[in-house]
Amino acid sequence: MRSLRTAPPLPLVFLLMTAGAFGTKWSVKYNPQEICALNGSTVFMNGTFTHPEHLTVTETFWGIEPVQGEKKTDLSKDPDYSGRVKYLTNDQKHFSLKLSDVMKKDEHQFCFRIITNVEKERWTGVPGVQLRVTELRVEAPEEVTKGETANLTCKTTCSLIDPTFIWYKNVRPLTTKTIKNNQLHLQTVSSEDAGSYSCAVGGSQHLRSTAHSLRVRYPSKNISVSISASGEIVEGSSVNLTCSSDGNPPVNNYTWFKGSASVGEGKTYSIPNIRSEHSGEYTCQRRNEHGERNSTAVPINVKYPPKNISVSISPSGEIVEGSSVTLTCSSDGNPPVKNYTWFKEGGTSPNVRQTGASTAPPSDDESNSPVYANVTNVNQTDCCTPPPSDGGSIHLVYANVDTLMK
Repeated sequence: MRSLRTAPPLPLVFLLMTAGAFGTKWSVKYNPQEICALNGSTVFMNGTFTHPEHLTVTETFWGIEPVQGEKKTDLSKDPDYSGRVKYLTNDQKHFSLKLSDVMKKDEHQFCFRIITNVEKERWTGVPGVQLRVTELRVEAPEEVTKGETANLTCKTTCSLIDPTFIWYKNVRPLTTKTIKNNQLHLQTVSSEDAGSYSCAVGGSQHLRSTAHSLRVRYPSKNISVSISASGEIVEGSSVNLTCSSDGNPPVNNYTWFKGSASVGEGKTYSIPNIRSEHSGEYTCQRRNEHGERNSTAVPINVKYPPKNISVSISPSGEIVEGSSVTLTCSSDGNPPVKNYTWFKEGGTSPNVRQTGASTAPPSDDESNSPVYANVTNVNQTDCCTPPPSDGGSIHLVYANVDTLMK
């Protein structure tokens, strides 16, 4: 007796494809089967379907991959998708789903559902279209040193289809840098490369990545010194010297020099009551981990009225009647004193001379030295004063001129 063997069960896919009693089989084909989309973008899910010829399609819609035992819900009636979906179907049995403003929570399989005039003749195209959602992210070092190279990469969590990457620096598109696939290559980095970088994909430029800040480390440069006082610096006033430059990392170490001598620390060097001895050339030295650099020397020239006034007599010792005597007035002032006025004690106006005295024509360096000739038997006192440069008080210095009769 011949034994009977049971044929193995047909695969489920085969059963799904052959359901229907007559002619054309059930089928749903998606193209593509998997989609990677940018967060916030719009995607289209496309496909074609066939059904047995004896059936009439009464309704089609899209839904999320069905879960065993749960009712298959029309996506357009789901509150999470309301206003974001649109169905497109034509007579050639082509269908599309337009999904706008894609979100991360939309990562599901989307399936096409077909309803016919026969209650039990319905079809769901599974597996559906797998949607994956990504955002763009710039992967790059936070800081590079001047002279090095740097690569910035526009990263995604899934593979976009034939993307064209666009790079931006400080919101403006980059056109002069090397862009290869999803990488931006910075060759020999300079301080000008520091800034905020972001990337986008062609056709979706409005969906840029979060900006990434790139810092460039470099030694101090363009060091300058500014002086708080404008115009002439007068003795007794306050003066501030401020050092500035554009080094990175920012410099916190400053040293001030007058000539070659260190005179202070800090970004600002203050002289609250400036004096004549503060005149000179000042430089600022800045230091960071990449080295040190000095500013150009800045001169300070303190103006002050005449002081330390003195009178000298030539010749020294006894003055004999009939000889010549020269009185010389010396003083310290800035600007240097050029005009001197001589007084004789008891006189009420400048340049008073005793009868018989005469002044030799002064040379350039002798304008402060009157000369008395044919000195008579007198006991007199002369004084001199330079004119004050600041409108202050007049300083008088007296010298006794005594003659010896022979």
